[in-house]
Amino acid sequence: MNIGQAAKASGVSAKMIRYYESIGLVPRAGRTAAGYRVYTDADVNTLRFIHRAREFGFPMDRIRLLVRLWQGRQPSREVKRVALEHVAELDERIAGLTAMHDALEELADACHGDHRPECPILRDLDGSGRPAPPAPALSGKRRDANHASRTAQ
Repeated sequence: MNIGQAAKASGVSAKMIRYYESIGLVPRAGRTAAGYRVYTDADVNTLRFIHRAREFGFPMDRIRLLVRLWQGRQPSREVKRVALEHVAELDERIAGLTAMHDALEELADACHGDHRPECPILRDLDGSGRPAPPAPALSGKRRDANHASRTAQ
């Protein structure tokens, strides 16, 4: 099948398929005599696997590892370790987002939201209010993966 058909069958855009090939996450597709990419059912299954892992928020380095574990039919112990590591990172992000949510909700409750120019939200944003909660940490790899996925889509 061609790249458009593979994209439709896997739920991954053609642009992302090319990106995954460029970073070696999936092998380079075969080519027809005319130079068009040709994908097998196995390629589409791998793309579906990657798509689902991305839906769970796994960073690219872990997706690469999970693909290797899946294709190598490795014991589930390593897969579980990778998954639980990711769960712990998600918990940290959730805690950070909850803290930001609570702080912003508190500021919004304190804001009159009327004709007065005084606003605790603006005072906090300009640094004259109390310190804001820390933003949830994203590792450099996660930030890079997010950037790559936004620019490649």
